[in-house]
Amino acid sequence: MVGYLFTILATALGLLVVDMVVPGVDIANFPAAIIAAIVIGFVNAFIGPIIKLLSLPFTFITLGLFSFVVNGILLWLASVIVPGFTMNGIVALILAPIVLSFVSTFFNKYFAERGTN
Repeated sequence: MVGYLFTILATALGLLVVDMVVPGVDIANFPAAIIAAIVIGFVNAFIGPIIKLLSLPFTFITLGLFSFVVNGILLWLASVIVPGFTMNGIVALILAPIVLSFVSTFFNKYFAERGTN
């Protein structure tokens, strides 16, 4: 249970970094980032596998590059659901998931190291 909370916190912090770094991504406040992190988890768990399966031919043809577009669409879908979290433009659609994955991986590893001590 605590691991899930740390994952949500890492994703929320990652979203705040994405808000600062990627043009076109706006998060109103920290509670909106927490809610967005939860919704991103649900979207990736329930809708993500279906969209990834349907887009598999495109992903195969583009040697995996289309997966960036799929991840951007999933992040955009979460931004449609959550008030206070918006994504505008193709740059945000492509760059936001990449930056979010790097930053949240860093925070997850940081929290994992601190949790073992």
